Amino acid sequence: MTSQPLSRRSLVVGGAATAVLTTAGGTHARAATRTGAQRRAAEAAGAARIPPLRPDVLRAAIGDLTHPPATAAQLRVTGTQGSWYGSAGVADTTTGREVRPDDAFRAGSVTKVFVATVVLQMAARRRLELDAPIGRYLPGLLPREQARITVAQLLQHTSGLPDHRGLPDLRTPEDVLHHRHDRWTPHQLVATVTHGPLKFPPGTAQEYRGINYVLLALLIERLSGRPYGEEIRRALLRPLGLTRTLLPGDDPRLHGSHVHGYLRMSDTSLRDITVYNPSSSWGEGELVSSVDDLSRFLEALFRGVLLPRFMTEKLFTLPPASVRMLDGSAARYSMGLQQATVNGVTFWGKTGEWYGCRTRMFSTRDHQRRFVLSYAPTPLNPREDMTQRVVAALTQAEGGGAGDTA
Repeated sequence: MTSQPLSRRSLVVGGAATAVLTTAGGTHARAATRTGAQRRAAEAAGAARIPPLRPDVLRAAIGDLTHPPATAAQLRVTGTQGSWYGSAGVADTTTGREVRPDDAFRAGSVTKVFVATVVLQMAARRRLELDAPIGRYLPGLLPREQARITVAQLLQHTSGLPDHRGLPDLRTPEDVLHHRHDRWTPHQLVATVTHGPLKFPPGTAQEYRGINYVLLALLIERLSGRPYGEEIRRALLRPLGLTRTLLPGDDPRLHGSHVHGYLRMSDTSLRDITVYNPSSSWGEGELVSSVDDLSRFLEALFRGVLLPRFMTEKLFTLPPASVRMLDGSAARYSMGLQQATVNGVTFWGKTGEWYGCRTRMFSTRDHQRRFVLSYAPTPLNPREDMTQRVVAALTQAEGGGAGDTA
């Protein structure tokens, strides 16, 4: 799903994942059966196609704040093939302050990568078994059929949990504004799916669902004996010095320097949507961070700083080729990341969305190109034009044609 709260939680990832950051089915099928040597050779071939950075093109890509309408954008590019940072627009339309790379913003479903990393750390220390049913660790929380879903199936979005019931209707910007102070507990969120039969046998199909990570965050709390956000701070944020990253809990405000989010109302007025109770996305979409922090985290994750090699490999392993998305396309989610190939360049990372903010955090596995894009679109359902421009600029050589997936 996109990480917009509540009623959008059951959606399959949209935006970049369906428009630009996607892979064709054949690529997934081949990747699932490649040997390690074949995979490394394929990645090396993809890396050879990475073009030099073109600052003027990147500056133009984020500088167009009309497609989609947005109040701000910033892009941090790092990796062995060069680094670049640029920003456009303002962090606050009232003061006119420019965007800074340490400005905080709501990173949405990027939260899931942090949750998955801590779960894999626990598995590496044998505090849990990935193939064990979630009911072993969270007894009495789920009906018997759902309790058999494994930890690995939650991580890979192959759980088959039912659709949500009892969520507010957030189809208009006015609805979003009305519900922004709603408070949800994780158990209330889980209760919206504990009805009816599973949508499919666990492990046989893939459907991106935020509720999978709500359960994983509850798992972290049960095994660590502390709030999952505190465990993420202990295991990830403090060791890496991610001082601008936090899990806010019920706090609806962003503190310190931050980028404001805005929504265009039906009457065309622009409303500041920055103050929002993030408990509706507890465990799966509430992270607050900055482009600098996310870039540092992604590099550490890919370099094996946070996980032993055999667990890091799970971040880059898709389900078997027989497992498909519900629309028939190839599975694209691993245990924490999503795969995307654009213009022959394969990225791994995560998309994140919140009202008034979108985040795209991706890297090639060989560290040649890494980028974190954050922008502040004002429509409720904005187009992915900016992501398209940025990804094209990062994957096309000068004079290249339109982007293509492979």
